[in-house]
Amino acid sequence: MAMTPTRRRLDRTHYLYIFVIVGVAAGIAVGLAFPEFAIGLKPIGTGFVALIKMMITPVIFCTIVLGVGSIAKAATVGKIGGLALLYFIVMSTFALAIGLVVGNVLNPGSGLDLSAAHYTVDAAAEGGTAADFILGIIPATLVSALVSGNVLQALLIALIVGFAVQGMGAKGLPVLNAIRIAQTVVFRVLMMIMWLAPIGAFGAIAAVVGASGGKALVGMATMMFGFYITCILFIVVVLGTLLRLVSGLNIFSLMKYLAREYLIIFSTSSSEAALPRLLAKMEHLGVSKPVVGITVPTGYSFNLDGTAIYLTMASIFVSNAVGKPMSIGEQVGLLLFMMLASKGAAGVTGAGLATLAGGLQVYRPQLLDGVGLIVGIDRFMSEARALTNFTGNAVATVLIGTWTSQIDKVQVANVLSGRLPFDEATMSVDDHGPAELETATR
Repeated sequence: MAMTPTRRRLDRTHYLYIFVIVGVAAGIAVGLAFPEFAIGLKPIGTGFVALIKMMITPVIFCTIVLGVGSIAKAATVGKIGGLALLYFIVMSTFALAIGLVVGNVLNPGSGLDLSAAHYTVDAAAEGGTAADFILGIIPATLVSALVSGNVLQALLIALIVGFAVQGMGAKGLPVLNAIRIAQTVVFRVLMMIMWLAPIGAFGAIAAVVGASGGKALVGMATMMFGFYITCILFIVVVLGTLLRLVSGLNIFSLMKYLAREYLIIFSTSSSEAALPRLLAKMEHLGVSKPVVGITVPTGYSFNLDGTAIYLTMASIFVSNAVGKPMSIGEQVGLLLFMMLASKGAAGVTGAGLATLAGGLQVYRPQLLDGVGLIVGIDRFMSEARALTNFTGNAVATVLIGTWTSQIDKVQVANVLSGRLPFDEATMSVDDHGPAELETATR
């Protein structure tokens, strides 16, 4: 009896994205057709943002503690890990800088009217001396920061715990495993909340469109256009120039080699889905196993160029939409916090939203209501964000391999020219470079 081939089940998150798009479209339609009624739907978006706000502290604590462990692991491998971490910091700075420039030129969100939205601002956030601010970061007890909702206190405790566990060596592994399990639970709860995103996006966008009319649509379109332009500029100009100067390769040749991975990312909106294939393809390209094994996994947590650009644009968009634009100093401080708080949460649905909300809560709590509007247009930017992250890690692997002389240039030429195609059936790879390259990093 012939067996019927099993059909691959569609990832449930695909339905979530579809529902969000439907919610956005419905919100726009209601806002344009029934503006007064739509304005009354604002509490729906506010309630969804409150649920996201509830998850900020546990998300940041778990990701930072595990992220510090990742830094320690990369740093122990010597030259490759240290060089990779330094490169990731520099490139994240470039991504933030480009996002700031484009964001301040386009001013996405200008003209929207969310000024009526407000959150209760903690006294510590309203002012006080520098000493008051610093002392306010220190929690009353080790665990009180995790329940008080103070994001900076949670960040401080996470860093302290992370470095303490790191100093324990092998004895700290059970603690890291326990936190990893807790992170799984936290992200599962976050995913459950994200299933309410279509309703939250509907309420938030309906209220904004009802109050601002066509200005809301123009603001959202400007935000998405600016983000896509920024990602393209970063890939072609920054990454392309670096790749050409250091390795002599063309960015488009590398992207053509990774075409199938781009299709996977585009269909899933997550670069995580292409991680195993990137590991295999970078080795097949001619980069040594130690460089690939260190750079790619670490880069997936610390080299999030697309995410950095997204957080930049989203912050400027929200502040302009609320009618309280941030100064350049506030933007830089906010984004440095987000860059640190987002480490270790790559590819997790809703984690970027929680990070954005956490940063706004620290610096400008009155801007939190604008996060509901970001939910509606996030889906339209997720592919560009994931593709930028993925391209950044592919380029980083080639660059680190070149700088450490652990790349087979003949193999690179043969692979990119098509003379040595990647074996899609077995995904087998070869070790390129002398065996002592591996032992040199141990």
